[in-house]
Amino acid sequence: MSEELENTVIDDGMDGDRMVLCGANAYDKKYYFNKKFEKIPESIQKDLHIICVLFTEEVGGIFTIAFDEDGEIILDNRCDESDIVYDEVSAGLLIGQIRKNRTELFESLKAYYRVLILGEDVDSVLAE
Repeated sequence: MSEELENTVIDDGMDGDRMVLCGANAYDKKYYFNKKFEKIPESIQKDLHIICVLFTEEVGGIFTIAFDEDGEIILDNRCDESDIVYDEVSAGLLIGQIRKNRTELFESLKAYYRVLILGEDVDSVLAE
């Protein structure tokens, strides 16, 4: 990584109808983590940090990992209109690769969100 991203904790984490778990911003050189998820094990928090920062270092823009209203994981990347070095094709490919390589992590985070944030029954979530 060329520069260390500054850590920032965000309060409510809502972005429209989705709840942001974490994200990184290549323009501000910052990493964001939603404090509602501070009970997630530190090792997983570090993995999320690495995923976000490496994504923005490789592709640029702003990358977020969020949950929709049903607890599905959303990987999102966007860029400033003036960013001429941003590569949308590479961003899409990298998101696909992250989703494929981190399936187990995202399934665990989805279950965590559904039980602890949405208040769903543990047994029914684990039975799926």
